[in-house]
Amino acid sequence: MKEVLIVVDMQKDFIDGSLGTKEAQAIVANVKEKIQSYLDAGKRVIFTKDTHPENYLETYEGKHLPVVHCVKDTEGWQIDKLLPWDDELCSVVEKKTFGYLEWNKLLADAADIEICGLCTDICVISNALIIRANFPDKDILVDASCCAGVTPELHEAALKVMASNQITVE
Repeated sequence: MKEVLIVVDMQKDFIDGSLGTKEAQAIVANVKEKIQSYLDAGKRVIFTKDTHPENYLETYEGKHLPVVHCVKDTEGWQIDKLLPWDDELCSVVEKKTFGYLEWNKLLADAADIEICGLCTDICVISNALIIRANFPDKDILVDASCCAGVTPELHEAALKVMASNQITVE
């Protein structure tokens, strides 16, 4: 049985940068601990990186969320708060919008999938639902203590929506 941890967008801009929150800062230690437990057990970890071009404000998303963030190769785009990690067990995927669309290629051999990260109500839920749609028979878990939303209320609402879509929320 192969277990995979997906760490969604734990980037500087979402933690303590342009879109950072105290809730996001509060989960960093939990996420680091979870990553380490997977690595110690020899399990795979996949990080997503929200990745935008320099002209972000001209994009559809930028017009609706006009806060520059996660521009490729900037300090805010980095996931350095979670370093170091094992290059053999860890991989990084860049996504240009809320959800990554190629999960079917990366998770075909996964039996159990756990998801954590930022933001619960935008990118975590988007990826969880994409994975659920691609893998209707796989166990998917979201650890609420390793997620934070834009607000605590939106975090809770997203957890309820994921649970209603047969994603286990702990």
